[in-house]
Amino acid sequence: MGLHFFLIQNRQGKTRLAKWWDAHEDGDKNRIKGEVHRLVAGRDTRHQSNFVAYGALRVVYRRYAGLYFCACVDKEDNPLAWLENIHLFVEVLDGFFGNVCELDLVFNFYKVYAILDECFLAGEVQETNRRTIQTRIAELDKLD
Repeated sequence: MGLHFFLIQNRQGKTRLAKWWDAHEDGDKNRIKGEVHRLVAGRDTRHQSNFVAYGALRVVYRRYAGLYFCACVDKEDNPLAWLENIHLFVEVLDGFFGNVCELDLVFNFYKVYAILDECFLAGEVQETNRRTIQTRIAELDKLD
């Protein structure tokens, strides 16, 4: 399995989106969220990479404005490919919301989860074509 969980957190550590593909107890989820935030928030972005070891896994993250987009993947997976997938997800969010911000994630969380499900399914990459994802999301949005 490639993707174990995907988190979007702000600089203060508040989780704005959490998608889990592994089973965890609620207490473990909260602990993991805190540990991941402490791992990524304290890193020097100029002199350190966007990959950090997390137990037997690896956290690949990217910071956009005040939000950290974190993907926890297997150590054997290509971290550069996951960075590209995170960027694709953010591009789709930007295309849908028009310059996405934290409030878009808070007030339209169900749409953000739908977009995430169009990109990643069962912990694997489902689609890598931005236009295809945007077309599917536009069709889903018409149903509202």
